[in-house]
Amino acid sequence: MTHPADSAVKKKFDLPFYCAAAAFGILAGWVDVKQGDLLFTALLVLAPCMVLGALRPERPWRWVVTLGVCLPLVELLAYVFLAQKPYRAQIYESFLAFLPGIAGAYGGSLGRGVLNNLGFAKP
Repeated sequence: MTHPADSAVKKKFDLPFYCAAAAFGILAGWVDVKQGDLLFTALLVLAPCMVLGALRPERPWRWVVTLGVCLPLVELLAYVFLAQKPYRAQIYESFLAFLPGIAGAYGGSLGRGVLNNLGFAKP
């Protein structure tokens, strides 16, 4: 049985990972606004979600949500504040970034579980 203080300490140590996920989401959104390349944006979502899923394998969906929400927000901010307006399709495409994020986060979590079972990483 875990002590409530243990979960509070673990949540405290997860804060840098949430900040990193948000920063990578903002970066991916900025690249999507500037380049308009959905495949490159998907790669910029997939890789950080995979790393975060491997580093913090419990509840990998939180990395998808944290990173994925930033893309539409950056698109909205670009629409409001920048002279370069994203296309309507580009705004809808930003919601598709959740799909590679799901694959990356759960793939990283699964990979970490495999390494734990083989004895290469600490659980």
